[in-house]
Amino acid sequence: MTDRLTIDIYSDVVCPWCAIGYGQLTKALAQLEGEIEAEVRWRPFELNPDMPSEGEEQETHLQRKYGRSMEEGAAMRGRMKEIAAGAGVSLSYEGEGDAPPAMMWNTRDCHKLLGFALEQAGPQVQTRLKLALFKAHFNHRADLFDRDTLLDIAAGVGLHREAAKAALDDADLEARVIAEERQAWDLNITGVPAMIVGGKFLIPGAQAPETYVNALRRVAEKSRAAG
Repeated sequence: MTDRLTIDIYSDVVCPWCAIGYGQLTKALAQLEGEIEAEVRWRPFELNPDMPSEGEEQETHLQRKYGRSMEEGAAMRGRMKEIAAGAGVSLSYEGEGDAPPAMMWNTRDCHKLLGFALEQAGPQVQTRLKLALFKAHFNHRADLFDRDTLLDIAAGVGLHREAAKAALDDADLEARVIAEERQAWDLNITGVPAMIVGGKFLIPGAQAPETYVNALRRVAEKSRAAG
């Protein structure tokens, strides 16, 4: 018998550990094929809700926010890329020519589109959009505050462009995004990724596949025992 679980992932599209965490989760679910079937839903978490529209160069931002040196930043990026590669995730620029500077963006509109995708097209399309946003940010260094860029990405995963455009101006949708972000704080989620399994079991951070496998099995066992 296959156990069915929901996994709500609080994350931001400019968070490398969120991309890594999903890569590791995907490996775990592959190991659990036939044993556990998961419905993944993405929930909003803004790392920089006050980021201005022009964004900020990533290295400058991280030095200012965490007080680390350029050397420390380079060492961390190297280690992160190694872990990402093991998770099947690329964090490297894949465009033509010299790489533009890596940036941090205001991602509120990204989360509005992700909410729209879940409501209108379901979790599988929402995941396709999330992965496309990861790729746009990490591999193409796209401006994630630019609405035309976001609408191109949305259309690329099959969402109706004009409907997506309307969603970006939908005050009710924005209010729902903000409410979900507050819910994350109510759940004591202060960093991402954070995965809520079965609506109540928290797995914090980007874990190794084996950690996800063991955690999901425990949740499935508890769910069967309770029900």
